[in-house]
Amino acid sequence: MKNSIAERVFDFLKLYPPFNIVNNDGLFEISKEVSIIYLEKGDTLFKKGDAFHEHFYLVRNGAITIFHTNLDNTQEIINICDAGDIFGVRPLIAKENYKLTASANEESIVYAIPIAKFQSVTHDNASVYKFLITAFATNAYDPYTAEETGKIFADYLPSTSQDIVSFQTANYTKNPITCDFKSSLKDAAIKMSAHKIGCIIVIDDDKKPVGIITNSDIKNKIATGLFPIDTPVTNIMSSPVITNKNDLTVAEGQLQMIKHHIGHLCITKDGTINSKLIGVLTHHDVLVTLGNNPSVILKEIERAKRTKKIRAARLKANTLLKSYLEQNIPISHIIKVISQINDAVTIRAIEIALKKMPTPPPVPFSWIALGSQGRKEQLLFTDQDNGLIFQDVPKENYPETQAYFLELAKLVTKSLNKIGFEYCEADMMASNVEWCKSISAWTLQFENWILHPDEKAVLLSSIFFDYNHVYGDKSLVDALSDSIYDSLNKTSLFFKFLGSDAVKSPPPLGFFKQFLVEENGEQKDLFNIKSRALMPLIDAARILVLNHNIKDVNNTSERFEKLAEIEPNNKELFESCSYAFKALLKFKTKQGLLHNTSGKFIALETLTKEEKLKLKRCFKPIHEVQDALKMRFDLKNFL
Repeated sequence: MKNSIAERVFDFLKLYPPFNIVNNDGLFEISKEVSIIYLEKGDTLFKKGDAFHEHFYLVRNGAITIFHTNLDNTQEIINICDAGDIFGVRPLIAKENYKLTASANEESIVYAIPIAKFQSVTHDNASVYKFLITAFATNAYDPYTAEETGKIFADYLPSTSQDIVSFQTANYTKNPITCDFKSSLKDAAIKMSAHKIGCIIVIDDDKKPVGIITNSDIKNKIATGLFPIDTPVTNIMSSPVITNKNDLTVAEGQLQMIKHHIGHLCITKDGTINSKLIGVLTHHDVLVTLGNNPSVILKEIERAKRTKKIRAARLKANTLLKSYLEQNIPISHIIKVISQINDAVTIRAIEIALKKMPTPPPVPFSWIALGSQGRKEQLLFTDQDNGLIFQDVPKENYPETQAYFLELAKLVTKSLNKIGFEYCEADMMASNVEWCKSISAWTLQFENWILHPDEKAVLLSSIFFDYNHVYGDKSLVDALSDSIYDSLNKTSLFFKFLGSDAVKSPPPLGFFKQFLVEENGEQKDLFNIKSRALMPLIDAARILVLNHNIKDVNNTSERFEKLAEIEPNNKELFESCSYAFKALLKFKTKQGLLHNTSGKFIALETLTKEEKLKLKRCFKPIHEVQDALKMRFDLKNFL
């Protein structure tokens, strides 16, 4: 007799990681023992401090909020899990009481996956455990620094890393530079300087490693006067060294370094200190092997001397982005990482351009990012939107000064174009004389938009009010922000124009709950997720933070979170808007990566039923926040 419930569970599980990499027979065995839990909005599945369950969980329908309760009983949202997301995996990784609380954000159905059965089926599946450990580390709440995160992560790894993931063999440095244990520190330091290396291995007469000397040892023990420069290396070296075999994996190397708080591993013939030294694995080697580590990408960008090198590094960020999305890293974290990389790209492009200019800048200036980069929401390659503000100069010097910065901007925008960011079709770039001005000219420009609004002013406001300082003198940007809010306090008409623009696009669903698609042109029958879903939320967040005089909060989801904080009576609405925006941006990004596009236009027939339901749930806050805007800014008779 068929088990129809197990079959339905199986059909759902196989759509999502890590279940989609479990063989069908094993997955069906798991499905037969899955428990189905129904939760009303506000119901709690487990609380901070509860004893661990014998299950971990997956959202079937609805949404589950994962939050941390602080000492003052305030709640900090760590993640909101949607259909297909797993949570509560602590018992699978570490048999400890829960450190977070999971409650239903709305009416939800959750699958409880039995840990014992899951482990028996997947015990030899390395990819499954890599995904689960990442999910655990992602949702874990530990108020530590980023540097300590690696140590925490390692603490929850099972005892044998090879059971988790088939990492590639570490690419260590062969034939390392060494010195004899009878050498003086001066001789060792000269050799290090000649070879431009940060460490040297001390060996005995049999070529066995007996110690290691690093730049830090020289700084801490010689530069401080603790030992003279001609002291024997044995007085300075760290000993005994940590050794490993020549076929160690990257994961093993990382764990060794974390465990022993070191940055170098000696590779010997048999993996022990009693055999000949054949190589050295450094922390840098590990990062280079991993390749798409954010810190590595940033360092590559900072060191790049040519646009070609910057482009290569930025392309790695797309690989990183794809990896993060596959591992269900929260979109808020992804946004911060990619935004930092994008800003680093722009900064390096400016630094290279400045070296090409015949003279240094005549006055201080600030490069500002506009639009999606200004909001720190630019995940994929899109077109450029930027501007340049320079310090005021005497009237007679203005043409010459502006000409200098226009030439600089042309070099920068050309580099950004080569890196992968297309030129703006509307020419809203710093290389346009309209968007390369003195601080006084910019101030006057914004004042005119605000005090004399029209359709063009509102259109430009949707781009230029989302600016973010990237390079140069930030005080110029601060001065511009102050002047904008001074002007906003003098008028209410501008908010009506902005408000009417923010509600002009109706919610993305038609009368019969069908998606509103493009009716003609090349995009006929495609769903425009940017204009119909993301932009209404972006526009709503912008007008509301401007109305509240909130400065330096440009990201849309962060704007809504700030609004939820200062308007407790509308907290639920604004939090749902923040969640919806992040979910929509994540969906758009996935579509862009999948189809090698911007993700803006979506062919609905390519979506699963679950994906369509997910999208539709994100549309409800759009309708609600637009209604709120109509009430707040009295738009009923203005539209």
